[in-house]
Amino acid sequence: MRIAVLSDSHDNLWRLDAAAEAIQSAEAIVHCGDLCSPFMVRRLGELAGDRPVHIVWGNNDGDKFLIRSVADGFPSIRLHGELAEIELDGLRVAVNHYPRLAQALARTGDYDLVCYGHDHVRFEGHQGRCLLLNPGDVMGMKGPGTVAMVETSSRQVTWLEMA
Repeated sequence: MRIAVLSDSHDNLWRLDAAAEAIQSAEAIVHCGDLCSPFMVRRLGELAGDRPVHIVWGNNDGDKFLIRSVADGFPSIRLHGELAEIELDGLRVAVNHYPRLAQALARTGDYDLVCYGHDHVRFEGHQGRCLLLNPGDVMGMKGPGTVAMVETSSRQVTWLEMA
């Protein structure tokens, strides 16, 4: 299974659209927070189609009531709150927005993959057998926007950049 891991879109529809190929080539999508506005959730839902989308809140996500209302229109979207604990293709996955919490989650040994965002810096490392992953940001605040693609069978990460 291929998982597209995104974070920190910050209302940049153009960069989210540039990530469409990655989103549509994945079998599941994880967003680590800071989509920001309801229209971004709508666009992500449109791009994802019937692929499952797992979203956690970031510190800049705005009108959570309206975001939830938009997400409710897409059966494939699941808003998890501040922490998602899910299973994807046999992998135990935790998703949150913050690096310090992600590092603590990875250290527990309870997860195969922990994804986070917030600092807009892509990172791939291991904490024991856990893959700790920050996909960087879709918006491209510190360079090109990035998406991380995780292949569950090998736990290999492929990095995609959007100009």
